[in-house]
Amino acid sequence: MNKDEYIKLCETIDYHMNRYYNEDAPEISDYEYDRLMTELKAVEKEHPEWITPDSPTQKIGGTTKREAGVTVTHNVPMLSIQDVFSKEEVTEWIDSVRAVYPDAAFSVEQKIDGLSMSMRYTDGKLTLAETRGDGLVGEDVTLNALVIPDVPKTMDLSGYVELRGEVYMSHEDFERFNENQEMLGKKTAANPRNLAAGTLRQLDNRITAERGLKIFVFNVQDARDGNEDLMVSHTKGLEKLAGLGVKIIPHKLCRTTEEVLDEIDRIGESRGELEYDIDGAVVKIDQIEYRESFSGSSKYSAGHIAYKYPPEEKEVEIEEIEVAVGRTGKMTFRARFKEPVRLCGTSVLRATLHNIDFIQSMNIAEGCKAICRKQGEIIPAIVRVTEPAQKPYIAPSVCPVCGHALTKEEETCDIYCMNPSCPAQLKRTVAYFAGKDAMDIKNFGETYVETLVDRGFIHDYSDIYTLKQHRDELVESGIMGKDKNTDKILEAIEESKKNDAYKLLTGLAIRNVGKTTAKGLMKHFNNLDELMQAGTDELQSIDDIGGVTAGCIVEFFADPGNRAIIEKLRDEGLNFAAIREKGATDKLKGLTIVLTGTYKNYGRKEMTELIEKHGGKCTGSVSKKTDIVVAGEAAGSKLTKAQELGIKVLNEDELLDMLQ
Repeated sequence: MNKDEYIKLCETIDYHMNRYYNEDAPEISDYEYDRLMTELKAVEKEHPEWITPDSPTQKIGGTTKREAGVTVTHNVPMLSIQDVFSKEEVTEWIDSVRAVYPDAAFSVEQKIDGLSMSMRYTDGKLTLAETRGDGLVGEDVTLNALVIPDVPKTMDLSGYVELRGEVYMSHEDFERFNENQEMLGKKTAANPRNLAAGTLRQLDNRITAERGLKIFVFNVQDARDGNEDLMVSHTKGLEKLAGLGVKIIPHKLCRTTEEVLDEIDRIGESRGELEYDIDGAVVKIDQIEYRESFSGSSKYSAGHIAYKYPPEEKEVEIEEIEVAVGRTGKMTFRARFKEPVRLCGTSVLRATLHNIDFIQSMNIAEGCKAICRKQGEIIPAIVRVTEPAQKPYIAPSVCPVCGHALTKEEETCDIYCMNPSCPAQLKRTVAYFAGKDAMDIKNFGETYVETLVDRGFIHDYSDIYTLKQHRDELVESGIMGKDKNTDKILEAIEESKKNDAYKLLTGLAIRNVGKTTAKGLMKHFNNLDELMQAGTDELQSIDDIGGVTAGCIVEFFADPGNRAIIEKLRDEGLNFAAIREKGATDKLKGLTIVLTGTYKNYGRKEMTELIEKHGGKCTGSVSKKTDIVVAGEAAGSKLTKAQELGIKVLNEDELLDMLQ
C-alpha cells in the first residue's frame, strides 16, 4: 500500500467512526469495521513513520456531545479494548501474560453491544454518571442514569467508588419502541445499540425512563477510603458488588488457556439465546495489579483483549417468499427455507428480505440457493445468492389479506396497502385514530380496541362513533366495564367530535402525515373539505410538503373507500374545521426555529407551542434552513453550530419581544 492509499484508508475509517460513535448510524457491520482497522494496523506496523496523532489507531472514536448535559473530565480515562480475531491471537496474548506472571488468572465476559458509562459514588450515593465521549472527556448524564432501574442510586458503602458499565437495550424493548414508531408513522431505529446511545443522551429523562434502558457493570474504575479490596481481584470485586445489589456482567474465572477458549466458545454459542446483543467476548487479567505490565496504548486499556466473533453463515435453499401486511400497511417479505439451519445457537427457518427492490437487486426468488447470516448476531438475513432460480420473483399487485390494490410509494422501496379497513392493520389504525396524538379519546385503550374489533363492533375507525348505539350490549358483555365505565368512555368519544380538524387529519393515518404535518396543513386550509379538493401543486406550495407527501394525500382522498369513511365521520357530527387559537398571529410565519437549553418562563413543550401559535415551526436540529436559534441556559452544540453557520441567535426575552 502506498501513502495515498494509506491516507484514503484513514479517511474511510474516520468516516465510519463518526457514523458509529457520534451519529449512532453505522453504515457497515462491526465485523467489516474491525477488518478495516486490522488492515490499517498492519500498514502502520510496516510504515510507522506514516502514523500521526490523528490516525484512527491513535484515538478513540467518539467526540463529546452536549445534548444530554455538560461535559465532564474523567477521573479514570475510559479507553477501548484491543480487538483480536482468532483463537491463536488469544493464546499468544495469554502466553505473553503467563511469561511474566505464571499465576495469572483470567475473567472471560460477554462484550455487550451498547454504550459505556461510568458512575461515581461517594459514601454510597450516586453523584455523577458520565458517557465515554473521546475517552478523556464525556457527557454528564446523571439525570438520565437515575431513571435507569439497573443503576444503583445508593449502595451500602462508605468512601469513594467509581464503576464502569455498558448501557444497552433488550430486544423486547427495542421491538416495542419500533412498533410504537410504526404506529405513529415515525422513523424506526436501526438497532438496539444506536437507540440506547441516543436515549442515554436525551435532554428529557422522561423519554429515557420510558424506553427501558438497562446496564451491566463490568469494571471497578477506582476505589478508595476503605474500598481498595474491590481492586485486588477483578472477579471477587464483581461478586462483592453483586452482593450490594449491583447488576454485574456475566463472567467466569478461568485459570488455563483451555478454559478461556472453552468459555469464548460457550458465549459464542449462546448469542442467539440472549435477550440483548453482544459483539464479542472480553478476556481480562483477574489480578488487577498485573494489568499495567500489559498496557495497550493511549487508546487501549491495560490487561484486556476482546475476541470478535466472525459472522456465522450457512447456505440455504429458499422454498417460498412469504408476504405479510405490517402494522402500517407496508408489505413485508420473508424467505422461508426448505430446511432449517443452525445459526448462533438457534434453529433458523426464515430470513428478512427488507423490500421488493432488495429482492430483485439480489436476484432472490423461490427455488434459489443463498447465504444466510445473522445480522448483528440476531436478525437472519440473506447476504448473497449462490445459485439463482429458474424464474425471477414477481412483486404482488394486491394485498394478500384484503385484495386491495397495492401502491409503491415514490422515491422509496416500499409497497403499501392503503385500505384502512384491511383486517391486517385494522386494530392498529383504530388504536392510532383514538390515540393521544390523534383524537385523544380518554380511557379508550388498545385492549378495548382489540376486543371490539374481534367482537365485530368495529370494522373501521368511523365505527367508534356508532358504539353508543350498542350501549346496553356493551354493558352486558362487560367489554368496557359496567355502566359507569362504559358511559365514561362513550362520553369521551362524543366529546372528541369537537376536536380541531388537525387531530382528525392525524387520525386518518395518511402516509407521511403525522401530527406536525397535519397541524401545518390545517394552518393553510380552513377545513378538511378544502384539503380534500387540493391538488399536488397547491400542496407542494406549503412548507415541508414535498412531492411524495403531496401524492400520498391526493391518493388517500381519491380512494372511494376512504371517502366513504370520511362521510360517515361527517354524518356522525365530527368537526371538520380548523380551530384558530385565540391570540394567534403570523409574526413567526415562515420561520424555522430551533430551541436549545432551558428557559426562565417556559418549558420546552410550552415554548414550542408558543412558537407554533404565532406561525413558526420548531425543528430539532440546526441546518442552513434554520432561521433562528433560541438559546437558553446551558445551550449546547446547537448554539455552537448556529454561530458557525451565521444563524440568528435570540435569547428568551428577545423572542418574546418579537411577539409583542
